[in-house]
Parts: sequence; structure tokens; C-alpha cells
Amino acid sequence: MAANRLKTIAQHLAVSPKGTQDGLKLTAVPTSGGLSRVPASQDFRYTVDGGVLTHEQRQFYEENGFLVIKDLISHDKIDVYRQHFEDICRGDVTVPGLTIMKDISLVKSKSNLPKDSSSVNKIQNFHDDPVLMGYCADPKVLQYVESFSGPNISVVHTMLINKPPDSGSKSSRHPLHQDMYYFPWRPIDRVVCAWTAMEHVDRSNGCLVVLPGSHREGTIKEHGYPQWEGGVNYLYHGILDFDEKSPRVHLEMEKGDTVFFHPLLIHGSGMNRTQGFRKAISGHYSQTDLTIIDVTGTVQEKAQREQIERVFKKMKLSKDHPVTKMSMKDLAAMDYQQRRRVVRGKTF
Repeated sequence: MAANRLKTIAQHLAVSPKGTQDGLKLTAVPTSGGLSRVPASQDFRYTVDGGVLTHEQRQFYEENGFLVIKDLISHDKIDVYRQHFEDICRGDVTVPGLTIMKDISLVKSKSNLPKDSSSVNKIQNFHDDPVLMGYCADPKVLQYVESFSGPNISVVHTMLINKPPDSGSKSSRHPLHQDMYYFPWRPIDRVVCAWTAMEHVDRSNGCLVVLPGSHREGTIKEHGYPQWEGGVNYLYHGILDFDEKSPRVHLEMEKGDTVFFHPLLIHGSGMNRTQGFRKAISGHYSQTDLTIIDVTGTVQEKAQREQIERVFKKMKLSKDHPVTKMSMKDLAAMDYQQRRRVVRGKTF
């Protein structure tokens, strides 16, 4: 293996001489730190000084990796987002760059799917939609995000989840995972997710479940598709090895409640056992002056490569197309520039 490649991989992996992948065993090691311009707090690692959080809230997030703020977003705003989502699903509104995803149980049925929200389990990348971006740029959200990311804030990923009633295949579950597994940028500790319930959520309709304190391990764990009999939705990778006896907390929330959580926090969601759809809207934020990394050879390569291959297939690019010759790091940088939106502070 070339020296420069070893140097890159060594930044993200511990290499053991035994294993099954090309004679090497790859183990995740801490991947954050050293890249942030945001002044670090002497007392707290995961939040920054000068924000709206109280000392008690900062301490809770430090220890647990999540923080729920009750009734942060008004019901009127959520109703607007809900209606706009319905308009998108019906085709009444077109959003450039939007990704619309359908539950695998519906895709496998091969039936004629209705052109409405009942056939959609998630939309992603609504960064060019002014209505839904109203959530990501909401001052009430950003005042809290600033406590995690600092004063210069970008939205780097957007999503509205429409968890369907489970068909019996249990495919409405989302396996336990870490969000940072999907993101090829650093520093990790200046990334945060804001996730707002668009209605009452509890264990019956598949609320979030978190493993408190799991972010403090400081590593991105190996993920892959779980071997579920009913199938798994696209890119719903789950952690392959974790302590199943670890304490879990189910986040039961009301409409407008918002949870902020660290991107290394292990979390997922259960089946939706009700007859209704469970909706939530979320955005991932980071400090604006972040660094794109090369995930080649790391535990993150699998997810990024799968996404790249899907895009190439969708665009029907030939193997000789110049884009297919780009490195994973360059592709990640291009993707980041296309969907990043600065929502507060300076642009770097």
C-alpha cells in the first residue's frame, strides 16, 4: 500500500496485521478534533461558550449526547411543512435536487403506487425549497444550533421522514446507527442534528430510541445492512457490533418538540404499529468552515461508495465519463458545495 494512502488511512483507522480484508483488520478510532476554529470550552467538549444553553443543559448533553427542547416549533409552522410535503408528493410542487424515497415493502409489492404521501417514506435534500428550508433557518432552531456548532452555521443535510404503518414486514424500523457514518467532513463535535416531531411520537408509532452517552466513545463504528427477513430500506445501514444490553431511552415527544443530538450518538427507531404515518423534519448543521476528508479505506467508505454508485446509475454515466474518474474526496466536496446552505454568520 502506497505511503501517502497509508498516511491518510492512519488518520482514521487503527490497523492490525490480522483480519479478512486484504490481510488487514480495520478498526475505527477517534476521528474528531484539531480542525475547529470555534474556541473550545474549558469545561465542555460538545458545546461552545456563549450560547443559549444553561450550564445544566450543557452538562446533560455532554454526558448523554442529546437534548430535548419542548414546544420549540409552533404548530402553525409544522402544519405548513406538512401541507407542503403533501403537495410535493402529489407532484404539485417540484423541488430541484430533491430525493424521494419509498419504503421497500411498497417497492417489493410492485403494485401501482398512489401518487401521494402514502407511498413516500422520506424526502431528502430540500435545500432549494424555500418552504421546508424555513424550518432549517428558523431562528428558534438556530439559537440552539449555535451552542453546538458556533456562530457560523451551515445546513449540510435535510430530511422529512414519513414513517409508514408497518405492513408486517417490519421494514418501517430504522436500525441503530450513527449519522456521522454517512458524512465525510470534520470536525465531528461541531456537527449537530435538529429533529422535530410533527405530531405526537411514542413507542407505538416508532419514536427515536437513543443509547445515552454512546457519543463519548468517539468512534464511527462499522455499519452494514442488517439481515432482516422483511428487507431493509436503501442506505438504512446499522451498527454491526454493539452491546445489546446497553441502556436505551425512547424519546416520546409532542408536536413541536425538538431533540438536538450529536452525530456519533447511536440511535434508531422501531416499527410504526399504528395506522397513521409518523412525521418528523430534521436538519444536520455544522460550523461553516469544515474540512472534507477522504474516507477511502475507512469504515465510512461503504456508505459513500453506495451513494456514488446510485447517483452514477441514475445519471446513466458511462465508465468513461470524467465524473466517474473523480476521487471520493473530490466527489464529496462537490456534493457538499451543491447542498450546503449557510444559514447564519460568515461564509468561508
